[in-house]
Amino acid sequence: MNLSSVNVSTAGYQRDTFTTAVVKNVIVTVLCISINYINGTLLHTFRKHQILNSNPRYILFIHLVINDMIQLLLSTLLHVISYALHKVSMPFCLIILIIAVAATQNTPLNLAGMAVECYIAVCLPLRHGQICTVKKTYIFIGLIWVASAFNILPDLFILLATEPLQYFHSRVFCARDYVFRRTVKKRDISHIVCLVVVWFTLFYTYFRVLFAARGAAADMTKARNTIVVHGFQLLLCMLSYVRPIFEQGLTSLMPTQFLSIRFASYVIIQILPRFVSPIVYGLRDQTFRRYVRRYLLC
Repeated sequence: MNLSSVNVSTAGYQRDTFTTAVVKNVIVTVLCISINYINGTLLHTFRKHQILNSNPRYILFIHLVINDMIQLLLSTLLHVISYALHKVSMPFCLIILIIAVAATQNTPLNLAGMAVECYIAVCLPLRHGQICTVKKTYIFIGLIWVASAFNILPDLFILLATEPLQYFHSRVFCARDYVFRRTVKKRDISHIVCLVVVWFTLFYTYFRVLFAARGAAADMTKARNTIVVHGFQLLLCMLSYVRPIFEQGLTSLMPTQFLSIRFASYVIIQILPRFVSPIVYGLRDQTFRRYVRRYLLC
C-alpha cells in the first residue's frame, strides 16, 4: 500500500506546477492537523478519566485512534517529502514505511477485537468482567503489533537478501511499492488473509448478537449498530487496497488528469477515513461525548 500521493507519473513524468504543489500540500497538512487535533483531544480525554482508561472497550478504541494518528502523520510526511525532496535516504524511508505499514495493518485487527468485545458484553455478560480485563486488553494490543510486525518484517528480510549493499546507501522515492517491489504478491495475499479473518469475525459476532436472548433488546440493538459501524470502518480500510485499480481505471479514461486523480484518491481514501473514528466514539458514544466536550475547544 502506498502511503503518499505520488506526484510524478512514471509513464509521462508529469509534475505539478509550483502553485499546484503548494496548494495540495497545504490542503493535506491542514487536514492532518485538524483530524489529529480531534484525535489528540480524544486521547487527552481518555488519559484524564479513569472511567475511560479502565474500560477495555475504550482502551481498544484509543489504540485505534493512536493508529490513525500515526498513519495520518506519516502519510502526510511522505506526501510533503515527495514534493519537497522527492527522494530520501533508504534507512530513513525504511523506518517510516515499517511503522506506517504496521499501523495500517493494525486497524482491521483492532476492529475485530472491538467486535469480539462487543459480542462478549452482550452475549456473555456474566463472563465479560473475567474475559475482558484491562491486562488482557493490553496483551491483545501487543499481539496485534506482533502480528503486524510479522507481516512487514519478512519484506524487509527479503529486501536485505536480494538488494546490493549500495542500494541501502542510495536515495529512493519513499513508497511501499517502490521500495518493497519484490514482495507485492506476498503483500496482496497477506491482505486477503487478514481481511477474510476480520470479516468472518465481524459477521460471526453480528449474527450471534442478532440471535441473542430477547431479554437484552436495547443492548442488542446498540451492539448490532456498533458492529455495523465497525464493518463500515473496515470497508474504508479496504478502499486503500483497491486504490491502484481505481486510479488505473480513472487514468485510462482521463490520462491528462493523472496527478489530480492520484491526489484526489489519496485524500479520499487515505486521509478522510481517519475522521470516522472520532465521529463514532467521540460524538456517537454518550460516555465519551460527555467528557470530550470539556476539552475539544480548550
